[in-house]
Amino acid sequence: MSVRQVYFITHPDVDVDPAVPVPRWPLSARGRERMEKLLAQPWVDSIDVIYCSTEQKAIDGAEILARHLSIDYEMVEDLGEIDRSATGYLPEEEHAIVARQVFVHPERSARGWETARAAQRRIVEAVERIVARYGNKGNLAIVSHGGAGTLLLCHLKGSPIHWGERQPGGHGGNYYCFDAMSQALIHGWRPIDAGP
Repeated sequence: MSVRQVYFITHPDVDVDPAVPVPRWPLSARGRERMEKLLAQPWVDSIDVIYCSTEQKAIDGAEILARHLSIDYEMVEDLGEIDRSATGYLPEEEHAIVARQVFVHPERSARGWETARAAQRRIVEAVERIVARYGNKGNLAIVSHGGAGTLLLCHLKGSPIHWGERQPGGHGGNYYCFDAMSQALIHGWRPIDAGP
Protein backbone atom coordinates (compact mmCIF):
# COMPACT_ATOMS: atom_id res chain seq x y z
CA MET A 1 0.00 0.00 0.00
CA SER A 2 1.34 3.45 -0.83
CA VAL A 3 0.61 6.75 0.80
CA ARG A 4 -2.62 7.89 -0.76
CA GLN A 5 -3.55 11.14 0.92
CA VAL A 6 -1.96 13.70 3.19
CA TYR A 7 -4.16 15.68 5.59
CA PHE A 8 -2.53 18.93 6.65
CA ILE A 9 -4.16 20.08 9.89
CA THR A 10 -3.57 23.42 11.58
CA HIS A 11 -3.75 23.58 15.34
CA PRO A 12 -6.81 25.39 16.72
CA ASP A 13 -7.10 27.99 19.52
CA VAL A 14 -4.17 28.46 21.91
CA ASP A 15 -3.55 29.92 25.34
CA VAL A 16 -1.76 33.18 24.55
CA ASP A 17 0.72 34.18 27.27
CA PRO A 18 3.16 37.03 26.50
CA ALA A 19 5.43 35.73 29.29
CA VAL A 20 5.85 32.36 27.57
CA PRO A 21 7.82 31.86 24.31
CA VAL A 22 5.36 31.50 21.41
CA PRO A 23 6.49 27.95 20.48
CA ARG A 24 5.59 26.79 23.99
CA TRP A 25 1.98 28.01 23.92
CA PRO A 26 -0.41 25.08 24.45
CA LEU A 27 -3.87 24.53 23.04
CA SER A 28 -6.57 26.26 25.04
CA ALA A 29 -9.57 24.39 26.41
CA ARG A 30 -11.53 25.50 23.33
CA GLY A 31 -8.69 24.36 21.07
CA ARG A 32 -8.72 20.91 22.68
CA GLU A 33 -12.49 20.73 22.33
CA ARG A 34 -12.23 21.57 18.64
CA MET A 35 -9.53 18.93 18.10
CA GLU A 36 -11.80 16.39 19.74
CA LYS A 37 -14.51 17.31 17.24
CA LEU A 38 -12.07 16.59 14.42
CA LEU A 39 -12.12 12.94 15.50
CA ALA A 40 -15.68 12.62 14.13
CA GLN A 41 -14.47 13.22 10.56
CA PRO A 42 -14.89 9.97 8.58
CA TRP A 43 -11.34 10.12 7.16
CA VAL A 44 -9.64 10.27 10.54
CA ASP A 45 -9.68 6.50 11.05
CA SER A 46 -7.79 6.06 7.76
CA ILE A 47 -4.71 7.77 9.20
CA ASP A 48 -1.71 5.46 9.66
CA VAL A 49 1.06 7.97 10.36
CA ILE A 50 1.07 11.28 12.27
CA TYR A 51 3.69 14.01 12.17
CA CYS A 52 3.71 17.39 13.87
CA SER A 53 5.99 20.35 14.45
CA THR A 54 7.95 20.72 17.68
CA GLU A 55 5.74 23.59 18.90
CA GLN A 56 3.55 22.73 21.89
CA LYS A 57 0.23 23.62 20.27
CA ALA A 58 0.93 21.25 17.36
CA ILE A 59 2.15 18.55 19.75
CA ASP A 60 -1.06 18.89 21.76
CA GLY A 61 -3.13 18.43 18.61
CA ALA A 62 -1.08 15.44 17.47
CA GLU A 63 -1.44 13.82 20.89
CA ILE A 64 -5.24 14.04 20.73
CA LEU A 65 -5.26 12.49 17.26
CA ALA A 66 -2.70 9.80 18.16
CA ARG A 67 -4.53 8.79 21.34
CA HIS A 68 -7.75 8.33 19.39
CA LEU A 69 -6.01 6.17 16.78
CA SER A 70 -3.78 4.30 19.27
CA ILE A 71 -0.66 5.12 17.27
CA ASP A 72 2.43 7.24 17.90
CA TYR A 73 3.36 10.54 16.33
CA GLU A 74 6.70 11.99 15.33
CA MET A 75 7.91 15.57 15.73
CA VAL A 76 9.76 17.32 12.91
CA GLU A 77 11.23 20.75 13.59
CA ASP A 78 11.03 21.81 9.95
CA LEU A 79 7.21 21.60 10.11
CA GLY A 80 7.27 24.62 12.42
CA GLU A 81 5.62 27.96 11.83
CA ILE A 82 7.35 30.89 10.14
CA ASP A 83 10.16 31.75 12.57
CA ARG A 84 9.21 34.95 14.34
CA SER A 85 11.58 34.66 17.28
CA ALA A 86 13.16 38.01 16.34
CA THR A 87 10.14 39.76 17.84
CA GLY A 88 8.60 37.09 20.06
CA TYR A 89 5.07 37.89 21.17
CA LEU A 90 3.32 40.73 19.37
CA PRO A 91 -0.18 42.03 20.17
CA GLU A 92 -2.77 40.61 17.78
CA GLU A 93 -3.15 43.67 15.54
CA GLU A 94 0.61 44.22 15.25
CA HIS A 95 1.16 40.51 14.58
CA ALA A 96 -1.39 40.61 11.74
CA ILE A 97 0.39 43.57 10.11
CA VAL A 98 3.81 41.89 10.21
CA ALA A 99 2.40 38.54 9.03
CA ARG A 100 0.79 40.24 6.06
CA GLN A 101 4.10 41.93 5.18
CA VAL A 102 5.81 38.52 5.16
CA PHE A 103 3.33 37.24 2.56
CA VAL A 104 3.16 40.39 0.47
CA HIS A 105 6.97 40.51 0.20
CA PRO A 106 7.99 36.83 0.36
CA GLU A 107 11.67 37.47 -0.37
CA ARG A 108 12.02 40.02 2.44
CA SER A 109 12.20 39.66 6.19
CA ALA A 110 9.69 41.71 8.16
CA ARG A 111 11.04 42.76 11.57
CA GLY A 112 13.58 39.94 11.46
CA TRP A 113 11.05 37.15 10.83
CA GLU A 114 11.95 34.26 8.53
CA THR A 115 11.07 35.12 4.96
CA ALA A 116 8.05 33.42 3.45
CA ARG A 117 10.21 32.04 0.65
CA ALA A 118 12.69 30.41 3.06
CA ALA A 119 9.88 29.05 5.23
CA GLN A 120 8.08 27.63 2.19
CA ARG A 121 11.22 25.85 1.01
CA ARG A 122 11.77 24.37 4.50
CA ILE A 123 8.18 23.18 4.87
CA VAL A 124 7.85 21.73 1.37
CA GLU A 125 11.12 19.83 1.76
CA ALA A 126 10.02 18.48 5.15
CA VAL A 127 6.72 17.21 3.75
CA GLU A 128 8.44 15.66 0.73
CA ARG A 129 10.90 13.83 3.04
CA ILE A 130 8.02 12.50 5.14
CA VAL A 131 6.13 11.23 2.09
CA ALA A 132 9.28 9.61 0.69
CA ARG A 133 10.03 7.94 4.02
CA TYR A 134 6.55 6.48 4.39
CA GLY A 135 5.91 5.46 0.81
CA ASN A 136 4.84 1.99 1.99
CA LYS A 137 2.23 3.21 4.45
CA GLY A 138 -1.33 4.49 4.24
CA ASN A 139 -2.66 8.00 4.79
CA LEU A 140 -0.66 10.69 6.60
CA ALA A 141 -1.71 13.46 8.97
CA ILE A 142 0.50 16.48 9.62
CA VAL A 143 -0.42 18.77 12.51
CA SER A 144 1.21 22.13 12.01
CA HIS A 145 0.43 25.84 11.70
CA GLY A 146 -1.57 28.30 9.65
CA GLY A 147 1.31 30.16 8.01
CA ALA A 148 3.14 26.91 7.26
CA GLY A 149 -0.03 25.44 5.79
CA THR A 150 -0.61 28.49 3.62
CA LEU A 151 2.89 28.29 2.18
CA LEU A 152 2.54 24.58 1.44
CA LEU A 153 -0.89 25.16 -0.12
CA CYS A 154 0.54 27.81 -2.47
CA HIS A 155 3.19 25.30 -3.53
CA LEU A 156 0.61 22.56 -4.12
CA LYS A 157 -1.51 24.89 -6.23
CA GLY A 158 1.51 26.08 -8.20
CA SER A 159 0.63 29.64 -7.29
CA PRO A 160 2.74 32.51 -5.98
CA ILE A 161 2.90 32.99 -2.22
CA HIS A 162 -0.27 34.92 -1.50
CA TRP A 163 -1.96 36.24 1.63
CA GLY A 164 -5.35 35.35 0.14
CA GLU A 165 -4.58 31.61 0.47
CA ARG A 166 -4.46 31.75 4.27
CA GLN A 167 -6.80 29.61 6.33
CA PRO A 168 -10.29 30.97 7.08
CA GLY A 169 -11.34 32.22 10.50
CA GLY A 170 -9.14 33.77 13.11
CA HIS A 171 -8.39 30.90 15.47
CA GLY A 172 -6.81 28.15 13.36
CA GLY A 173 -8.22 24.67 13.28
CA ASN A 174 -8.57 23.92 9.57
CA TYR A 175 -7.32 21.22 7.22
CA TYR A 176 -6.86 20.41 3.57
CA CYS A 177 -6.01 17.21 1.72
CA PHE A 178 -3.73 16.37 -1.17
CA ASP A 179 -2.54 13.31 -3.05
CA ALA A 180 0.87 12.36 -1.72
CA MET A 181 2.43 11.18 -4.95
CA SER A 182 1.10 13.68 -7.48
CA GLN A 183 0.77 16.52 -4.94
CA ALA A 184 -2.59 17.31 -6.52
CA LEU A 185 -4.90 19.13 -4.13
CA ILE A 186 -7.98 17.05 -3.31
CA HIS A 187 -9.73 19.85 -1.45
CA GLY A 188 -8.86 23.18 0.11
CA TRP A 189 -9.33 24.55 3.62
CA ARG A 190 -12.14 23.07 5.74
CA PRO A 191 -12.79 23.65 9.47
CA ILE A 192 -11.84 20.75 11.72
CA ASP A 193 -15.07 21.06 13.71
CA ALA A 194 -17.49 21.11 10.80
CA GLY A 195 -19.89 18.18 10.49
CA PRO A 196 -18.61 15.10 8.65
